[in-house]
Amino acid sequence: MSKHGRILVAMSGGVDSSVAAVMLHEQGYEVIGLTMKTWDYASAGGSSKETGCCSLDSINDARALAVGYGFPHYILDIRSEFGDFVIDNFVDEYLAGRTPNPCVLCNTHIKWEALLKRADKLDCEFIATGHYANIRLQDSGRYVISKGKDENKDQSYVLWGVSQKNLARTKFPLGSFSKPEIRQMALDMGQIELAGKSESYEICFVPDNDYRSFLRHKVEDLEERVAGGNFVLTNGTVVGKHQGYPFYTIGQRKGLGIALGHPMFVTSIDPQTNTVVLGTADELERKQAWVKNLNLVKYESITEPLEAITKIRYKDAGTQSTILQMGEHMKVDFHHNVSGIAPGQSAVFYEGNDLLGGGFLM
Repeated sequence: MSKHGRILVAMSGGVDSSVAAVMLHEQGYEVIGLTMKTWDYASAGGSSKETGCCSLDSINDARALAVGYGFPHYILDIRSEFGDFVIDNFVDEYLAGRTPNPCVLCNTHIKWEALLKRADKLDCEFIATGHYANIRLQDSGRYVISKGKDENKDQSYVLWGVSQKNLARTKFPLGSFSKPEIRQMALDMGQIELAGKSESYEICFVPDNDYRSFLRHKVEDLEERVAGGNFVLTNGTVVGKHQGYPFYTIGQRKGLGIALGHPMFVTSIDPQTNTVVLGTADELERKQAWVKNLNLVKYESITEPLEAITKIRYKDAGTQSTILQMGEHMKVDFHHNVSGIAPGQSAVFYEGNDLLGGGFLM
């Protein structure tokens, strides 16, 4: 009988999830490893060698580690669910002129649900992942996510959508460690190749990190549908033609294919008219944002103005703001201008290191 019970660990084959699994195994949990197959390069139109968390090599690495430590390992094929939800949403968002956030959707609607469904079948009380974040139960009875120790690796931003019900059964073993410490643990385990594995910051299903080629592959007549739209200034003046509105994102400066004598940025996108609006850096700035599809973590609701740090993208340092829940939306008043608010991206709210919740920018 195990010391702490049975736990299902999501294993991608990378150093983080591998060390998490071994850590829990050594703590006395009865570990069961699970690798989820979410996609394959062939269906995504990739031309280079399949790499990353869903490659055959990664799956084999996860299985070999599990065998070496004597705990079971399974592979779960969720390509159908993943494609129907995450990839379809990714394409639809770009076609709607927004910038999608697929990792948040995957965590919220696919990975956690798939893990817990399999955990129930295997009589596992808990699930665990290799995310750099922390979780605790507070006196109010709510589970709270807080930032991981390693600020450079903190992944709480992509976890805002996980429900209270699912957080209650989740463990993040790496939250109190830095990435160098985890690599050293892998070396101490004798896993030299694992310790040296490089990290990928790309979207897992977008080959070569080229989302434009991915869109062309998924939507056969896309270029015919969207070619020939206008670049316009914020006053409506037409200044050139673009390749099609889905191929541009808010805040983009490079790769516009147009020279106006000074730096210009994409400030808004209108899919109805196939128009891409260009403006100066000042015209890209905003002092207010509205957020939809809320999931609150630390508090059940925020119906009084609350001071918070709001991050509008993963690598954003965050901006001091006042947030107020208004029905199904959150109003965010920034204390100073922020640049590049992109509809479709996540806005995530923090109180100190604690994750208050998040939603999608409107």
